[in-house]
Amino acid sequence: MNKPILDINEKPTASQMITLSFQHMFAMFGATILVPKLVGLSPAIALLTSGIATIIFLFITQFKVPAYLGSSFAFIAPIIIASNGGKDPGNAMLGALAVGVTYGIVSLIIWKTGYKWIMNLLPPIVVAPVIMVIGLGLSGVAVDMAMNVNGEYNFLHFTAALVTMFTAIIFTVYFKNILSAMPILLGLVAGYIYSMIVGIVDLAPVKKADWFALPDFLIPGVDYEFRITSSILLAMVPIVLVTISEHIGHQLVLGRVVNRNYIKDPGLHRSILADGLGTFVSALIGGPPKTTYGENIGVLAITKVYSIYVIFGAAVIAIFFSFFGKAMAFIQTIPTAVLGGISILLFGIIASSGLRMLVDNKIDMGNNRNLVISSVILVLGIGGAALEVTEAFKIEGMALAAIVGVFLNIILPGRDKNSEIVDYEEKNEIA
Repeated sequence: MNKPILDINEKPTASQMITLSFQHMFAMFGATILVPKLVGLSPAIALLTSGIATIIFLFITQFKVPAYLGSSFAFIAPIIIASNGGKDPGNAMLGALAVGVTYGIVSLIIWKTGYKWIMNLLPPIVVAPVIMVIGLGLSGVAVDMAMNVNGEYNFLHFTAALVTMFTAIIFTVYFKNILSAMPILLGLVAGYIYSMIVGIVDLAPVKKADWFALPDFLIPGVDYEFRITSSILLAMVPIVLVTISEHIGHQLVLGRVVNRNYIKDPGLHRSILADGLGTFVSALIGGPPKTTYGENIGVLAITKVYSIYVIFGAAVIAIFFSFFGKAMAFIQTIPTAVLGGISILLFGIIASSGLRMLVDNKIDMGNNRNLVISSVILVLGIGGAALEVTEAFKIEGMALAAIVGVFLNIILPGRDKNSEIVDYEEKNEIA
């Protein structure tokens, strides 16, 4: 393994700190602001809470894990459902608070009982199809954003979407340096420039905006009523089944990149707790749920700069940037078509990553048990199935698909123990 340029606890020079921290901030920037733009939350709050959540994560993991936390794509559909299409964002925040608490409970159980049970509960045959549902279930949203204006097809806007999408594809496929780690941001930049050229960008909000502006906070009991219902919980909390598995995957990949075993030290219970507390604090002020970011892991792998100080610096920059009023107003002027173009690629990659999980874990789809589980999850999730017992008790879409998938995996006979990633020491030990 190549020697790192800056290892975990090595301090960069002042110039390195600024340059490398900005690099990490921009790597996560496109995806982090895209989530709130899609669900009707504030991009400024998303940036602010990503910085705060990252600092929380670093503290709880004892400054051993150089991970950056950004907005989670897994919660896009649940937020839309919980907030009634964006009309009641407070409901989504209450759901996110419950998600943070759930993370805390899971971390406590892992601390007391070990981590193997969690992957027995969430094997690839359950998690992979649910990940595919996350991407494919949002495909209609992405295409509508790319093609239509007020429900009608618009050729000019669709060309902006295509420019955005193809730019991101080019940087993903043909570049191998740091640029390949931030295709979302670069796609948005190219799409925005094209949109300005063809005249579909309105810069008036930027001219009106102040240089300094407070983000749009959403405080429980102040901006919305603190009243958690079963429908809110059922829309948001079951997604934890997927995001915890995603978290474990990120910790394993990150561990391989920096030559550490983070499942053992500082421990999976600490990193899950940190992720959950970051989500909880984010929701307290109006930010979306958080997750560790693959984009930033990619930056670490490319640059071989693992310094925890650089990640901390990126978090501080994101916090300061969130109060830059004109920059936040500029983000609001990004055409919907540009967001749609990048979403087509991004949601497709999410779906494909679920397919890749099946392949990487050598899941036998000729096995009727695996075929049944994956098929039911895909159709329930993408089809938008809903189980409505009463008006207040309703499980739908991805949440229902995840719960049914876990249930089927438990009760169906013929479970293949080799298909479960349960022994980290044997399968993922760092050399």
